[in-house]
This record gives sequence, structure tokens and C-alpha cells, in this order.
Amino acid sequence: MSSSLSCCDCLAHVCRRKKELKARTVWLGCPEKCEEKYPKNAIKNQKYNIFTFVPGVLYQQFKFFLNLYFLVVACSQFVPSLKIGYLYTYWAPLGFVLVVTMVREAVDEVRRYRRDKEMNSQLYSKLTNQRIPADMIFLRTSEKNGSCFIRTDQLDGETDWKLKVAVICTQRLPADLFSISAYVYAQRPQLDIHSFEGNFTREDTDPQVIESLSIENTLWASTVVASGTVIGVVIYTGKETRSVLNTSNAKNKVGLLDLELNRLTKALFLAQVVLSIVMVAVQGFVGPWFRNLFRFVVLFSYIIPISLRVNLDMGKSAYGWMIMKDENIPGTVVRTSTIPEELGRLVYLLTDKTGTLTQNEMVFKRLHLGTVSYGTDTMDEIQNHIVQSYAQSASPPSNATPGPKVRKSVSSRIHEAVKAIALCHNVTPVYESHAIVNGETESAEADQDFSDDNRTYQASSPDEVELVRWTQSVGLTLVNRDLTSLQLRTPSGQMLSFHILQIFPFTSESKRMGIIVREESTGDIAFYMKGADVAMASIVQYNDWLEEECGNMAREGLRTLVVAKKSLSEEQYQDFENRYNQAKLSIHDRGLKVTAVVESLEREMELLCLTGVEDQLQADVRPTLELLRNAGIKIWMLTGDKLETATCIAKSSHLVSRTQDIHIFKPVRFRGEAHLELNAFRRKHDCALVISGDSLEVCLRYYEHEFVELACQCPAVVCCRCSPTQKAQIVTLLKQHTANRTCAIGDGGNDVSMIQAADCGIGIEGKEGKQASLAADFSITQFKHIGRLLMVHGRNSYKRSAALGQFVMHRGMIISTMQAVFSSVFYFASVPLYQGFLMVGYATMYTMFPVFSLVLDQDVKPEMALLYPELYKDLTKGRSLSFKTFLIWVLVSVYQGGILMYSALVLFEAEFVHVVAISFTALILTELLMVALTIRTWHWLMVVAEFFSLGCYLASLAFLNEYFDLSFITTWPFLWKVSAITLVSCLPLYIIKYLKRKFSPPSYSKLSS
Repeated sequence: MSSSLSCCDCLAHVCRRKKELKARTVWLGCPEKCEEKYPKNAIKNQKYNIFTFVPGVLYQQFKFFLNLYFLVVACSQFVPSLKIGYLYTYWAPLGFVLVVTMVREAVDEVRRYRRDKEMNSQLYSKLTNQRIPADMIFLRTSEKNGSCFIRTDQLDGETDWKLKVAVICTQRLPADLFSISAYVYAQRPQLDIHSFEGNFTREDTDPQVIESLSIENTLWASTVVASGTVIGVVIYTGKETRSVLNTSNAKNKVGLLDLELNRLTKALFLAQVVLSIVMVAVQGFVGPWFRNLFRFVVLFSYIIPISLRVNLDMGKSAYGWMIMKDENIPGTVVRTSTIPEELGRLVYLLTDKTGTLTQNEMVFKRLHLGTVSYGTDTMDEIQNHIVQSYAQSASPPSNATPGPKVRKSVSSRIHEAVKAIALCHNVTPVYESHAIVNGETESAEADQDFSDDNRTYQASSPDEVELVRWTQSVGLTLVNRDLTSLQLRTPSGQMLSFHILQIFPFTSESKRMGIIVREESTGDIAFYMKGADVAMASIVQYNDWLEEECGNMAREGLRTLVVAKKSLSEEQYQDFENRYNQAKLSIHDRGLKVTAVVESLEREMELLCLTGVEDQLQADVRPTLELLRNAGIKIWMLTGDKLETATCIAKSSHLVSRTQDIHIFKPVRFRGEAHLELNAFRRKHDCALVISGDSLEVCLRYYEHEFVELACQCPAVVCCRCSPTQKAQIVTLLKQHTANRTCAIGDGGNDVSMIQAADCGIGIEGKEGKQASLAADFSITQFKHIGRLLMVHGRNSYKRSAALGQFVMHRGMIISTMQAVFSSVFYFASVPLYQGFLMVGYATMYTMFPVFSLVLDQDVKPEMALLYPELYKDLTKGRSLSFKTFLIWVLVSVYQGGILMYSALVLFEAEFVHVVAISFTALILTELLMVALTIRTWHWLMVVAEFFSLGCYLASLAFLNEYFDLSFITTWPFLWKVSAITLVSCLPLYIIKYLKRKFSPPSYSKLSS
């Protein structure tokens, strides 16, 4: 008891120690002022160390019932009274399995150790185009504008560049950083990579300088500096860095087939014990019957074959290799080799929308100004308006006639809208090769710096980049941007300079972003804002068209953004700036206070325009979804996008077929509303369901069971406005409420939790980076490859493993049946029939290759499996491996084992050594013929394996003098009697198979004929 208590205390202590993450104050260049001890800045991905390796691997092996059982049997052989035959017949197979496992684990461990060592031994002085080793505050950079770009693909899965800003106080400092007395206060380490609160304080000035620090002053570990060099002060190291805190240990996934086989193994164990008890009971429980019982258990231990795990694991590796070598799905990677059979058992497919079903490549389609709307065919009109308005602003106004006044107003509105879109964003133009090389040419307006061919735009959202590209196409070009200024070029080549006063970045909570700029030529200050219609509807002035037009655009499948403006006087802005800076310095509830100050500006804004951008579908999405639907797979789309866009993509991708009704679940907030809405939905039949994340939350809180039951009856379900945790929650719900297998597919960092929660996770290497594909069990390059992955590879893996598993069991049961017959004939003596090398050879050299060659078998050609996806429905019922098929194999084993043994005893009364020779030879031949009977499609390697094994057996006869009488096994009586016994054991099964194929053929054979 005391030891278990001390273990608990120890565990509690470890957990407690892990929780204590504290805020800290870090002094520049004064390590002696730091009282606390912080973790070493080392990465450790290893599972074990030198002391825990052997116990750890052994525990992982022996927690399986199968392996533990063999260990007990092998250990029993050290007890003299229980010893049966030679030690090596029990320890050799077990040792082999353990050695293979340990070598595999050791190789993985050494690889991890080397990778860690390489990462941990890197030396850093200045960071340039290298991975950042620890979480830092960005103090200064070689770039003149005091900012730099970093790439965050390894942290959040996004491939675009992010702009980071140096602390103003240290960036301006002419001298060495260590010459000042300053410190950084940082909040305690936390999971959120998109937020940070801290302060920078310089003490040796009067008054002391305090600057607030936010997420844009940070450089997180595992990101890469993409421009210039940076100097920073480290605030979090090792286990406390954001990247390590966000690394969740993925749970080990176990396939359904493995669980089914484990159940069958337990049933076999039960049968073995019952058989042993029967043997002892027939003896009459005489003498030391308990010892005899255990000897019988050991004798029949071959009922449960130790080679089952080895064969299945090798089979899984073979399937993985075949998937990666398939030329029809290039670039596919198997990251979890333990669950390829799961691909053949899926009932639910949960997919992300953006980047998975769509390309995440945006095309600007529509601009709506309330009274007038422009599409792709009328963009030239906008261009003309822009050219006119800038030409007029350059020349003195002429006497306007009453006619053009209306045109002038439309023109000015277009001008305002395009200008707002060109200013309100987080896009930065980047110039390569002969672009801005050093700071001096920054303000130069030389053509070669700003040549259009040399410019690429970087931003955190593809929508933003497309909007800026569009303003360039209509004549207003973003040519330069740094932290404090922004330059646009008009169609006539004139430069407009703007001073950036504040930026409010986009967040998933606010669903909008804003910017305050001052135009340098006029001094006018304007606050521009753009965002989702739900967020902007309450911010803009009253209008009667916004909601309707948003709905119209969403029905066309466009992503909409509302753009608005507010002009500010100098006094208004100064008042705002003071309150804003005050809020930014507060330590408690900083976020809330800052939001409140910004919201005081977001009132009665002038609505300028509504933009519509289209996200194009991936290649072959429609035929792939149709294929999956025909295969009986129910597809759920989980997306963070808004309801209208999601519904539209569901229709255009044929996730919902043209004839199907769509039931849009009304927004519900309370239990009563949810109850009524669920009743309304219950009355609908065969219609797709569209529901938002908020309503889903309410339904799951009060009516979880009812909701899941109804949703599972739908042919398709679309959940919009889903957070990453909600996506994972839906996967877990489906796993709990239905006993079916789920598959999740996505391409971004926000899909990782869903992919890890599903029985089978598939990641697509997409625009959003590699995070999803690295976390997944299988990684593909295009959505359309999922069809072949499931229909062909999933089918083959499941069918082959089921056949292989059952055949290996049959191989063990047949020899145990023979042992039982032998013992019962010889006065129930617990004496082994086959000793020493015969038993080891039987499970390895003589039958291993033909049995393992079953992993090359296929019942249907790949083309046929893709042409008739309906065949996949049979697999999900799990009929290839069930108690029914297992019982059939048991009967076959009992029949064959009985025939082989009795026939050998009947035909050979003379010498016992002949009985062993006859029965063993007939057994080997029977096994080889049974493999041939099980195979559905022959492969040349199978033929080679059959003849190679037969050759091995015949060659070894010459050396096994202690078991075989050589003079006898070369005689005719031996040959004809062995042939007769083999024929009796196999022929009836061949006849039954032929009749079954003729009168009750399986669905696939009807097609292949």
C-alpha cells in the first residue's frame, strides 16, 4: 500500500510541477538578477532513456493479451514438472518477436536522438533565415523600418509571411543594447500562439520609458526569420515555448481489425482451457491432476499462434509500402503504419471545406455599391471611373453640366470604395532581386524598384491578397508598405502616401480588421474597416440592401466582405489615441479594455461597398464525392465559413445532390427553441442538414442523443462556423453514438484536432502548410486521391489482413487438434506429438512464405473496385472477419486435424516414428494446398513461395534423422499413404468451395465474371 501511495504522491508532484508556469521579469544582460530557474532550451522527442528503454518496450509488448500469454507459457518451461519438449521451441519464437520489436524501436529512438541532438547543438548569435530556437521579444533588426517578416508554417500551418515589429525604444538606440538598464515583463507561458501581453521598461532615463508589448513584438520558437537579421531577448525556453506547449502527444490508434482479432484470441484461450479440463476429466482427475492440467494448457498453446502479431505487423508494413508506391496517387505518405485496414471500414467522412474541397485560390468576382453592382465582365467600367476620378483630381474642375453629376457621384463612390480596399488590409508588397536592397532607396520612386513583374504580395489571408491584386488591375496599385507608411500609385503614375496611425488586426472573435491612416498631401485622417457581414451589420449606418445582397452573393458561393469608412478630426483621433495607449499598458484585462476603446470608434460608419470573392473547387471533387456517396459513406462538411457560403459549396461540389432538399437549422439559443427545431427537423425525410456551430452547441448540451440520431439519418450534414475544438467534438460524438468508423480529412492547422480524434486521419498538403499532413495517419496531395485510397487500398488491406489473421489461427488450431487426438488415443498422456525443431520449422520455414503471400491476394481488380463503389458497402459490415467466418475456420481445422491424425494412426500401426513422419508431411502438404484454396487471384510470388517452402521441407528431411527414418520415407507406401491422407483432408473443401461459388457467389465474383 505504502509503495502505491508514494507512487501517487510522486505523480501528483510531477503534475503539480508541470502546472507552475509563472510570469517573469527578464533583465537585459544581467543574468545574475534572475532568481528563478527555468527549463533548459533543449528539444526532447525521445520516448525512452537508456534505463527505461528495455522496461518500456517490454511493457508496450506485454500489455497485449497475446504476448503476455506466451510469456507465461515460456516461463512455465523452467519448472521441471511442467517441462514439455525443448526450451527453444517456446523461447525461440517469443525471442524472435521481441528482438524484431526492440530493434525497430531502437532504430526509431536513435533517429529521434540524432534529430534532437542536431537541433540542440545548433549555435546562434544573430538570427538570419534560421529557425528561432526559443520564444523571444524582438528588440532590433537590420531593416531600417524596424520590422521584419517571419515564416510560421511549422507553428500554425500557414505558409504566408507575418510582419513582426521591434521594440521602438531599443530599435532607435544608437549604442549597444547592454549599455542600458532595462527589463522585460512577460506574462506566464500559455498555449495561445496568437496573443501575448507584456511590458518593456527602461529604468536609466528620467522619466523611465514604459512600452507595451503585444503579439507583434514576439518571435516564437520554430518560426523562421525571412528578411533581415534580428536581435531579441529570450523569455521562454524548452518546455515553456509556445511550440512545445502546443504539441499534443497523439494517442496510439488501434484498428478495429486488431480489436476483433484480440477478441477471437481470448475465445481461443477459453477453448484451450476447456479442452485441457476435458482431457484431465476423462483421465478421472487422478494423481497430480492440477499439474497435468497445466501441462495440457502448455501442450495446446499452439491454438493461439505467436506468429499472428508478427504476420499482421509485417502485412501492415507491406500495405503501407504498396500505398506509397501506387503511381495513381503520387506523393501519398503513410505516417501511421498500424491502421491501413481502417481505410476499408469507414462509414463517416468528415471533411474541411477551405483548401480541402476548395483550392484556397481566390478570384475577385463582384463589387456591390448598393445601387449598382459590378461583375467580372464590367470591371473595365470601374477602371474607367478610377482613371477619370484621378485625372479630375489632378486637373482643376470644369463647369459641370447637370447630366454627369449622377455619374460623378457613382464615380466618387467607386473611387472611395476602391481606395478603401487598397488601404484597409495587412498586405505587404515584397520585391525580389533588384528590389529595395538598402534603406536609402525606400522613398525613391524609381521604376525598377516598383516594376509590376517583380512584386509579390504577402499576407495572412489569400482573400486579402486577391483584393489588393484586384485594386491593382483597376488602376490603384499598392507599391510600398512598412510599419508606419503605405504608398499607392494612381493610373497616371502619381504616388499617394499615407501615414499608418493604428492597425487593428483580424481575429476570429471580432471577424473584422481596421486601419487608421492620414493622407500626407491633405492631412485627412480616415478610419477604414472591413469584415464579415455578421460583425459589420451593427457597425455601419442603417441601410436596406446589405443583408439581402450578402445572401445573394453567398448563394453564388462567394466569400463576402463589408467595407466601411469613418472620417476623424485631429481632436477625435488624439482623444482616441490617449485612451488606446492607456488601455494597452494595463496588466489586468488588457484585452477587454483595448476592445472597449476600439469599439467606441466603431459606430455609425459609412458603408462603402460589399465585395465577393470566389474560392474555386479542387480538381475532380464532384466525381470523388459521388463515388464516396455510392460507396455508402456519409459525408459531413465541417467548416469555419459562414452558412450561406458553406451551403453553396455543398451544392456546387454535389455534396448535396440536386434533387435533395436542404433543411437549414434555425439559430437556437435556448432549450425550448432547440426542442421545437428538432421536432420540425424530425418531420423531414431524406434531406441534408445545415447547422451553425452555436446552434449545434445548444442541441448537444440538452439533446445530444436525439440530435446525433437524427443527423446520422441524413445523407449529408454541413456544420458551419465550427471552431477546431468543435470539429474534434463532432468526431468524438460520432464514435461514441455509432459503432462505426470515422475518417477526418483536412489541410490546415485548424483541422489537426479533428484528424487526431478520428479513427483514421487524412491530411492534405495544401496552401495552408504541412501541419495537417504531418499530424495525420495518411497524407495525400489532392482530395481526389481519397477515392482510390479507400476503394482499392482500404479494401485490399482489410480483406488481406482478415484472410491472413484467420489462416494463421487455422495453422495453430490444426496442430492443436492433432495433439488432442494423439493424447486421447495414447491414454490421455500429456506428451508432445511433435518436438523441437519440427514445431519451430512448422511456424517458420515450412509455411511462413506461402501464408504471408496472402498479402498479395485481391478479390477485385482496382478498376472494378472504382467502377462499382457499391462493393465497399459490404466491407463496412465486417463480414470478412466475424465469429461466423471464424467458426467455419475452426470446423475446417478440427476436420483436417482429426483426419490427418486418425488416418496416420490407422494406416501405420507398426512404428510410432512413422506416425510422426506421415502425419507431419501430410500436414505440411495440407497447409500449402489450403493456402492455394484461400487465394482468389494468383501472383507469381505466391507460386514461388509455395514451391520454395516445399523445397525447404524436402531438403530438411535429410537432416532430421531423429524425427524421420530416411530409409522409410523414400518408399512407395509412404508416398501413396501421404497422398491419400492429404487428398481426404483437402478434396472435400475444394468441392465445397466450387459449389459455393456456383450456387451462392459473392457480389464481386458476379462482376469479375
